Amino acid sequence: MSQKEQLGKLSRLIRYHILVSTTEAGSGHLTSSLSATDLMTCLMFGGVFRFDADNPVHPNNDRLIFSKGHASPLLYALWAAAGKVTEEELMTLRKFGSPLEGHATTAFKYAEVSTGSLGQGLSIGIGMALNAKYIDKLPYRTYVLLGDSEMSEGSQWEAMQIAAHYKLDNLVGIIDVNRLGQCGETMYGHDVDAYKRRISSFGWDTIVIDGHNIDEICSAYEKAFHVKDMPVMIIARTLKGKGVSFIEDKNGWHGKALNKEQLEQAIKEIGETDKSVRGEISMPEDLKPETQTYRAPQKILYLADKPVSTRKAYGNALARIFPKFPDIVVLDAEVSNSTHAGIFREKYPERFFEMYIAEQNMVGAALGLSRRNKIPFVSTFAAFFTRAFDQIRMSRYSNANIKFTGSHAGVSIGEDGVSQMGLEDIAMFRTILNSVILYPSDAVSTEKLVEEAARHKGMVYIRTTRNATPIIYKTNEEFPVGGSKVLKQSDKDVITVVGAGITVHEALNAYEELKKEGIFIRVIDFYSIKPADKTNLRKAANITQAIITVEDHFAEGGIGEAIRSLMADVDVPVHSLSVKSVPKSGKSGELLDYEEISKSAIIKKVRELLHGGED
Repeated sequence: MSQKEQLGKLSRLIRYHILVSTTEAGSGHLTSSLSATDLMTCLMFGGVFRFDADNPVHPNNDRLIFSKGHASPLLYALWAAAGKVTEEELMTLRKFGSPLEGHATTAFKYAEVSTGSLGQGLSIGIGMALNAKYIDKLPYRTYVLLGDSEMSEGSQWEAMQIAAHYKLDNLVGIIDVNRLGQCGETMYGHDVDAYKRRISSFGWDTIVIDGHNIDEICSAYEKAFHVKDMPVMIIARTLKGKGVSFIEDKNGWHGKALNKEQLEQAIKEIGETDKSVRGEISMPEDLKPETQTYRAPQKILYLADKPVSTRKAYGNALARIFPKFPDIVVLDAEVSNSTHAGIFREKYPERFFEMYIAEQNMVGAALGLSRRNKIPFVSTFAAFFTRAFDQIRMSRYSNANIKFTGSHAGVSIGEDGVSQMGLEDIAMFRTILNSVILYPSDAVSTEKLVEEAARHKGMVYIRTTRNATPIIYKTNEEFPVGGSKVLKQSDKDVITVVGAGITVHEALNAYEELKKEGIFIRVIDFYSIKPADKTNLRKAANITQAIITVEDHFAEGGIGEAIRSLMADVDVPVHSLSVKSVPKSGKSGELLDYEEISKSAIIKKVRELLHGGED
């Protein structure tokens, strides 16, 4: 039997599995799966794709990402044709507890990432391709199946720019141009030349094919294999619902399954199916990642009388700990001289990737690197992570091990004004399941918390401050995730003030002023916002009359709300000082006073609580 005949038989079997499994489920995107069936059959079983199916984590396996994650019935059917999913397992599609979910997730061991939010797969593929070409130095290739509807997402074009910039000739995109989206024709319909013109202009090699012609498909993959110094996009004209006449190229079938009678007719139309046929996948070379040895990390060294910004300490920390954590990779959105990730770049340029002003793509690439066992540290201004929240939330569902660092947090940045002030970032990252949020107040705590972040398995957000702040900790202090520090305490304490980052210093200054009046407050550095330390808070609640939280962040979703939820079962009032007005440009101190989160505001609030508003 010729290869073409074998691939044709496999395509029919895969279409059969798609039809039967979606009908059993009563839902699912069968038409989107049918349009890409020939493309993916030829890729996996045509001899180009290399993958050890018995060892999905082999470091030199080619990677296949379904950016159009709704085509999951196709993904599962492909692995059934490879003999790794049974027909019985396919019948559990979309059922509770099955790894064969409606949009592919990492619960299915052959899914590289959890997809379904469109416009993200190409960025993830970039991370995997960067890893292969520049870090692990492995010949594996990354393939990304894209839908034509998702090509209207801006993140796709962010990804295409950066892929060309880094000459990722190990990255191949495949656009399934089936013309129809969820509720009508896509922007360009079947005009494959429109896609070619746009994508070529971004520095990609483009190959236009008939996505149902096996000879053309196999030839395109072979051509892509030999392109050098630029990524390849295969633009395939296909028909949605291919193979079943009454749904083929018909609007209104997106996400709908056939009923039993329709299924019988569809099975007749796709032709005789040999359920015993199995596809063979070429094996990869047994190559391992390139490894290097680095010298031991240096000691932390800061002068006690010289203030240092926590953002600068972040850069220092990355450069210091890299030998201890050689899987670290640093990405920055063209602000490394502000985030101070540039300190790392100067020392280890081979592990730094400039991602430019394209935060969505940066986060997606970080996920790709994370899935290839790297520890990405991703930095930009705290405010700008909001642009990439969809990528951030989806990363969680791929069990990402990404560390985000947002600099220029809060109104304390001063004159740059409200557009640059991160005031929603804590709330955003608090919503991420099992996330960790760390907010250091000085250079020493920053160094220690960056190291804790590198050690922690999972998603971490580190919030840093623009202005230089005094050193308040000795280098032998430890800062475990989930901890806090009681900086001032006595048996005379009347009020507890909880701060983090910049407001810790405002609280310490307030302590000194109030002490002169014989008023003692307990000061807690709430450096781990999530998970949080209940112990020190509850001890304080048992001794003092009230808790005042002070934060350079909006009240909604911030530290005050976090502490209220922790103390809900404790009979102690919690008062929140937070940013409540639209910020302005001005000096840092002016803005802290204006928003009533400064030393003066703390003193005023303490007096109000003790004396009923008397000064």
